[in-house]
Amino acid sequence: MAIDFTKDSHVATVRINRPDKMNALTLAMYDDLGRAFHAIKDDDEIRAVVLTGAGDRAFCVGADLRESIPALAADTIDISAWDSAHIKFPGFYKPVISAIRGMCMGGGFEIMLATDIRIAARGAVFQLPEPKHGFVPAGGTLVRLVRQIGYAHAMEIMLTAERFSADDMLAKGVVNRVVDSEQVELLAYEMATKIAALSPIAIQTIKEAALTLQDLPLAEAFRAEAALGQRTFTSADAKRGLAAFANRGNEK
Repeated sequence: MAIDFTKDSHVATVRINRPDKMNALTLAMYDDLGRAFHAIKDDDEIRAVVLTGAGDRAFCVGADLRESIPALAADTIDISAWDSAHIKFPGFYKPVISAIRGMCMGGGFEIMLATDIRIAARGAVFQLPEPKHGFVPAGGTLVRLVRQIGYAHAMEIMLTAERFSADDMLAKGVVNRVVDSEQVELLAYEMATKIAALSPIAIQTIKEAALTLQDLPLAEAFRAEAALGQRTFTSADAKRGLAAFANRGNEK
């Protein structure tokens, strides 16, 4: 299996496992990655996800140039066929933490942008090289990057096609933490475990709000926020949490 999908209690780990090819994605791997994310969406036991690549050389360098890119260039497939692998399908509100070592380039960069928290190794290298080859990063990047970070930073990354260090990405707001390579996956899993211990309806509602409210007119966004908030206030998790809080107060 070139895409490994495992589950430990409430945390799933998805590993792109083709280290001899810098974790480049074949057409079959794109399909398998998409199926893994759909399985995670539909599994109520899973509350958080760690996404990483096998080995230290690469998180993922994107599509396999010998197979996937020629298929796109020949117009025999459409890039929207990879929407599931890029988590572009609706209703996926479980938090994903990416653990990035080595090269994170092209489609690998785009898959990283589909995650919510990003932990990078000090030696990690990031690049969107597509303009050098005559095409664009259309696996979610043209939509996501400008929305996730400042306009000027996003345009520098996309327009120059240059390589950037992990510290560059930290300064631009693309990644959250930069740590030693051996700590990357450990920290990602630790964060996923902590998040998974929190209320799943609260966590998933936060992600839903972040993804769906930002482009609404202000008044409409506030109304939608209130509705999402009310959903959590009336949930079983909230009732248990409020009862526990009240009991702590009574014990004082």
